[in-house]
Amino acid sequence: MAKAKTYFFCSECGYQSSSWLGKCPECGKWSTFQEEVVQAPKADNRISKRTAVDGSKPKLIHEVTTSETQRIATGCGEFDRVLGGGIVPGSLLLLGGEPGIGKSTLLLQTALAIPDRRILYVSGEESEQQIKMRADRIVDYKKTDCYVVSETVTQRIFEHVDAVKPDLLIVDSIQTISTENIDSSAGSISQIRECTAEFQRYAKESGVPVLLVGHITKDGNLAGPKVMEHIVDCVLQFEGDRNYGYRMLRSLKNRFGSTAEIGIFEMQGDGLREVANPSEFLLSQRDENLSGAAVAATLEGARPMFIEVQSLVSSAVYGTPQRNANGFDFRRLSMLLAVLEKRCGFKLGAKDVFLNIAGGIRVSDPAIDLAVACAILSSNVDIPISPRYCFAAEMGLSGEVRPVSRVEHRIGEADRLGFEKIFVSKYNARSLNKKRFGLEIVEVSVIEEAFRSLFA
Repeated sequence: MAKAKTYFFCSECGYQSSSWLGKCPECGKWSTFQEEVVQAPKADNRISKRTAVDGSKPKLIHEVTTSETQRIATGCGEFDRVLGGGIVPGSLLLLGGEPGIGKSTLLLQTALAIPDRRILYVSGEESEQQIKMRADRIVDYKKTDCYVVSETVTQRIFEHVDAVKPDLLIVDSIQTISTENIDSSAGSISQIRECTAEFQRYAKESGVPVLLVGHITKDGNLAGPKVMEHIVDCVLQFEGDRNYGYRMLRSLKNRFGSTAEIGIFEMQGDGLREVANPSEFLLSQRDENLSGAAVAATLEGARPMFIEVQSLVSSAVYGTPQRNANGFDFRRLSMLLAVLEKRCGFKLGAKDVFLNIAGGIRVSDPAIDLAVACAILSSNVDIPISPRYCFAAEMGLSGEVRPVSRVEHRIGEADRLGFEKIFVSKYNARSLNKKRFGLEIVEVSVIEEAFRSLFA
């Protein structure tokens, strides 16, 4: 019997130490070490047998042969878009998100939609009856090759894997899974790291992709050390506001595709619906023109999206003017206000400024700078901007309107959605073929030109 040992692990990065330390030497965080009892792995366990590779030897890089890997289509276009075309065989994927956001619904719906594949869905949080009740609510399915089991020990899970021989393994969630090789409780740092490593070895040796579900902390990070994110091949983030019906799937890490793509879903009573046109819920339907609103043409990956920027400028009631931004970087808002005050002469220093991105999403694309500035100016002078106008440009510190990337995609989408005008930088307009588009392209070089065109 191997002797149990006590180690201290950093809850932030997973650094291991034989004694308690006040400051982690790896990540520099203070008071993050936690004590855990670790049992040394047995010499005859099945994982050690799996790792034995016969005949492996180093090769010259030009001697290594490669082949085109056939991805597994999930049956969900938005999911495949984020993954880069589907699930790569032998890959290890991690899906994170807040409790109740819809992670289990997304994976169960995906498992029931994958055609001609045998799926094993392992749940450590729900019973088989609860999974069946969710499946009945999601969709009227006819798939019979989806097996479900409620298990929390990796050794038992691999026994079920040997019996079922699945084409895809789903584990919900990694925080509830434990291994007999470690004496600590499920959800601890050592358990999460060891269980993730076991699933990684299984995926690489068998060629069966494994999809893990991970919880997140109150800070929005995946629970457990960062070493779990280093082990997996793909890290997906499922996010959204519970007050809204939409959900967004982002790729934070992807060894087999781009991390710039996002998938958008709408939560309904019968499951998640794919949203092909995100602008349909990001743009509000207004019967009357109201001041302080402007439409921005932004990009999420390669997908153009149109969002509504809302602003409210009012006289400061208290001594210090208030600044508040929802869905937009507060420091960038302060910079834009300083530019409007210094370079353009608009007196905003004694006024309260509130900014909101409609739909509850957060946008970091600098191409919405011009829309933010015009929404603020619209509220300041109390003159509405037509909802058929949109903006796609960045602002500099001297008040100049700077060009943005992929402006043709933004203009083409604006034309398709029926906008009448789009305001872009004149430096972007030089290389455009305006005859291709049916809307008017307004070229501006400084913010004053946009102000005169809108409010003259």
